[in-house]
Amino acid sequence: MEDSILRELQKISFASFVFHLCATTELYLPPYKGSTLRGAFGTVFKDTVCVVDHRDCDRCILRLKCAYPYIFDTPIPESSARMRKYERAPHPFVIDPPLETRQFYKARDPLSFGLTLIGKAVDYLPYFIYAFERMGTTRGIGKGRRFGSGRFEIESVDWIDANETGKPVYDGKRKILGNSFKPLTANDLCGNLDTLSADRHSLSVRYLTPTRITYNHQLHTYPEFHVIVRNLLRRVSNLAYFHCGGQQLELDFKGLIERAMTVEASDGQVQWRDWDRYSARQDTKMKMGGFVGEAQYTGAVQEFVPLLKLGVKVHIGKATGFGLGRFAITRPTEL
Repeated sequence: MEDSILRELQKISFASFVFHLCATTELYLPPYKGSTLRGAFGTVFKDTVCVVDHRDCDRCILRLKCAYPYIFDTPIPESSARMRKYERAPHPFVIDPPLETRQFYKARDPLSFGLTLIGKAVDYLPYFIYAFERMGTTRGIGKGRRFGSGRFEIESVDWIDANETGKPVYDGKRKILGNSFKPLTANDLCGNLDTLSADRHSLSVRYLTPTRITYNHQLHTYPEFHVIVRNLLRRVSNLAYFHCGGQQLELDFKGLIERAMTVEASDGQVQWRDWDRYSARQDTKMKMGGFVGEAQYTGAVQEFVPLLKLGVKVHIGKATGFGLGRFAITRPTEL
């Protein structure tokens, strides 16, 4: 059955990159850097591409053609077959902030983060590079940026291939972006499914950043397998439709969820981690906590491996643009 899932998931393309930065002044960053990277980047991105005086995307004549609303506030078309009760579609990008909790960086210290672009958004890589470069030289990040600190430069950008190997695509000194990368699909992540571990009935998932998942309108504090599968199916379906050419995933959603409900979750190494961020748009602090840690799943898990592997790249749950919902999958023997 995993072959049929894999066939449909190939409709979703993505490209993952690693940005290698170098501090040019002292940097003072929070332990979790997702909000810092995403928030500052969004402001600079809009400053870079916006050409109207009023700055209001909702009433802008260029709204359906501008890079900013597509990346940050993807509108739901009136003719949409999905999410017609919502105002925004899922973002077509995911930021992977460094997992280290280090807060102070001296000038010339390195700092790296990951970025995954989904579907059409891969074409916007030059915008992301330019905006992050401008952010590093003009606005800065972290505490004290208004007083001249918090500056950095991009040394290079690597594309992550199907073997998780980084290959240079951008030289920050020469300002040259190469085209030696290509979008991948779930097929590139899975390879030959027959070569996977013989243990087809258990796997473990490490939730690396706070993961916020809702089911039946409630925020869940523990990652039950069927809830994870429901959320991943909904997320990848929306990404395929809104960012990969309006494609619909022809999957047996009901059957998949029913089989996912037979998989048992065990091992209580999961805990809730609170995280607060300040929203400039709403001018308030927002609680964005989620569960982290490792859960063991036992049952008929094998057919869900392609879905989970794609989920590793696109994350799961809410606020993925800030790096939330990042996870890794393993087996008792390596997957």
